[in-house]
Amino acid sequence: MNNFTYSVPTMIHFGKGQISHLSELKESGNRLLLVYGSGSIKKSGLYDEAMNILKENDLTVYELSGVEPNPRIETVRKGAQICKENDIDMVLAIGGGSTIDCAKVIAASSCYNGDAWDLVLDKTKIKKALPIYTVLTLAATGSEMDEYAVISDLTLNEKLGTGGQLLKPKMSILDPTYTFTVSRKQTAAGVADMMSHTFENYFNNVEGTEMQAGFAETILRCCLQYGPIALNEPTNYQARASLMWCSSFAINGTIKRGCEVSWCIHPIEHELSAYYDITHGEGLAILTPVWMEYILNEKTAKKMATMARNVFGIQQKDDLLASQMGIESLKEFFFDTMELPSTLRETGITNKDNFEIMATKAASKCKGSFVPLSKEDIMEILNRAF
Repeated sequence: MNNFTYSVPTMIHFGKGQISHLSELKESGNRLLLVYGSGSIKKSGLYDEAMNILKENDLTVYELSGVEPNPRIETVRKGAQICKENDIDMVLAIGGGSTIDCAKVIAASSCYNGDAWDLVLDKTKIKKALPIYTVLTLAATGSEMDEYAVISDLTLNEKLGTGGQLLKPKMSILDPTYTFTVSRKQTAAGVADMMSHTFENYFNNVEGTEMQAGFAETILRCCLQYGPIALNEPTNYQARASLMWCSSFAINGTIKRGCEVSWCIHPIEHELSAYYDITHGEGLAILTPVWMEYILNEKTAKKMATMARNVFGIQQKDDLLASQMGIESLKEFFFDTMELPSTLRETGITNKDNFEIMATKAASKCKGSFVPLSKEDIMEILNRAF
């Protein structure tokens, strides 16, 4: 196991009615920026519920709405401007991972004299950030409990990740009932996203990490168990609660520390989203089985077979055959059970015009992954996924 430093300082309030803890935001001041998306929190009543608590505690609220599914740098800039002009003390995100990611970079760029995109290009420039609070409404990215944020500049066809300890939320409220109204599409995509986070951490070549692997396998099994229930019984509390907690632990560092490797599927999908603006979880679901098939050989079969046996219950003793059966099981789960698209064409991508430049850009981020991928490798994966 590798050396590591590990800290998850986020205070989690999990369960029904925990939104009452918004009263604690006054510990960071009395002026906040509320960040949210398309307005679904108003339809559900969550907006009014939150605003009543904030006003009861004499908190002055400024608002930034309309955060995109792949949050744009332009929206971050708007938020930072509001913060600077109104002497904002903290940022509160109510929504899913995109909203939280946007809020994180707003919090950092509000304390930065240059352009917000600088902090996306170079995370070492994040030297200070406003306190970040979140109320989660979608189980998927784990942004409510991690240090990462992904922001897009579609004028440059760029979707990039940034991060740092200062971007970890100070407090997050996780009430599974707020995910009851999540659509079938977003529920399925969210499950694929948290499973992809888990796979990215799970597939590594570091010895002595059985604990991390076992934890990852448990997360994956929970996704297999509760994903279909949440899809077909959207108000099933236990299913929504299990998925919400799995999404947090898939990426909060617990299963990563000591066995860090570069991720490979996410950089490829980020290029897809940057050029075609597709749903992140759907892109991951399409790419992951293709990647598994592409890298499968005698050397990688042992790890793949372990996953197949411990997650999908495959009994085959031959590693190569067990791996192939595990991949087929994953395909069945993603594409049949969870009804996710199985090809890039199904997401609306009609040509391969951008594949070469996408592969070139993604290859630079895949050098230290479980199996390093070249530009040519990524081109082949994209072509097979098409």
